[in-house]
Amino acid sequence: MLTGKVAIITGASSGIGEATAIALAKAGAKIAIGARRMDKLQTVKEKIEKIGGEVFMQKLDVTKKSECDSFVEGVVKKWGTVDILVNNAGLMPLSFFKNLKISEWDQMIDVNIKGVLYCTGAVIPHLNAKKSGHIVNISSVAGRIVFPAGSVYCATKHAVAAFSEGLRQEFSVRSNIRVTSI
Repeated sequence: MLTGKVAIITGASSGIGEATAIALAKAGAKIAIGARRMDKLQTVKEKIEKIGGEVFMQKLDVTKKSECDSFVEGVVKKWGTVDILVNNAGLMPLSFFKNLKISEWDQMIDVNIKGVLYCTGAVIPHLNAKKSGHIVNISSVAGRIVFPAGSVYCATKHAVAAFSEGLRQEFSVRSNIRVTSI
């Protein structure tokens, strides 16, 4: 059970993020949900409240470091701590590299890599100070197996897997912070 633990989930307005938020709430965690789509996030908030969960909700664009910092500050102000971070926000526009969809590349790098870095950077001082916590980074099979039309996406998910391993090496033994890459 996670009773009393505080879990942050990015990209929580649908899909894996929504399902994770609801599952962690059912396990007893206090849930902080962030995403860009506030209308969908409100629906997730209502689902969590309907099952008796405590929830904090805030607009979150993980490509903006200031929003990641503000989100974590809001959670800490409300509940005094952070125990779990689920870096779920991500996107997957697929296109062959030869199509040179540079704006899509930039967006994937900003969300799938920088968003993970920014949110992790916002929580790590809190976890490190108390020598406890868990960071869960949502990667993908595409981080291990590359496929046509997915080379940039696969590269971003490989980066998440590599970053997770580096975090594990840096913090697991020294600070009792677990790191999981899914």
